[in-house]
Amino acid sequence: MNLRPFPDRKIFIAFSLLALIGGGLVVFSFIGDGTSQLICTGAFDNFQSSAASMQLRAILHYATSKTVPQQSFDEISISFNVLKSTSPCNFLVFGLGHDSLMWASFNPGGVTLFLEEDPKWVQAILKDAPDLKAVNVKYRTQLSQADDLMKTYRSEPECSPTKSYIRGNTRCRLALTGLPDAVYDKEWDIIMIDAPRGWFAEAPGRMGAIYSAAVMARNRKKPGVTHVFLHDVDRKVEKAYAEEFLCRKNRKDGTGRLWHFEIPPAWNVTDGKGGTSFC
Repeated sequence: MNLRPFPDRKIFIAFSLLALIGGGLVVFSFIGDGTSQLICTGAFDNFQSSAASMQLRAILHYATSKTVPQQSFDEISISFNVLKSTSPCNFLVFGLGHDSLMWASFNPGGVTLFLEEDPKWVQAILKDAPDLKAVNVKYRTQLSQADDLMKTYRSEPECSPTKSYIRGNTRCRLALTGLPDAVYDKEWDIIMIDAPRGWFAEAPGRMGAIYSAAVMARNRKKPGVTHVFLHDVDRKVEKAYAEEFLCRKNRKDGTGRLWHFEIPPAWNVTDGKGGTSFC
């Protein structure tokens, strides 16, 4: 989720982001004390002032930044609209960057947790945005293994949709077993996959992130769907794994390189397949 400069669209995106964040701040201020009754992660002291502070920090950052988010304004808008109707909620983000302050500001009063593979990058970002919640995670796959993992996961019972789980599932190579307990212990309302790296053979690839997001969504106990956003769907692996685990039938919308899925919990799905397939 690292950022890169795009001079030809920087001004447009910067002002657009300021409008989105500023609009969110206004909406949040109108919600007021009533919001505390909706927090999906439990009440905590002074959450309103903390949330407003983060939004104001985000406005200052994008008003003075020389970089713009990797995602386009149209892509960001899709996620923003979902967050606007769902926040405060549990928001899990694969990836960390200068745009992370923006994502956290879109979820005032909720929990936004970032997972990042590069420990030095975590330190660099948190130095400038210490209010963010981010952890370093390790992946046990490589992009070069994507085809083999797709072919062999069906023969491993611990990967099957009827038994799928993440924590401690060392037999399923797609399961992300190295995540902190905070990830496993919480039901995530929104999951964004914009990492880990997936453009060279030795990179971890996003196979495990996509599979694990699907399992988390299917294991949801609360009512309602889990929103999953996947970026870089123009790439072969992201597209193939999305169609295998997130499913075309669950795709709600998308634009550019972003797809948005609404995945229902497994207990609320009747597809006539007896749970033998993710899709």
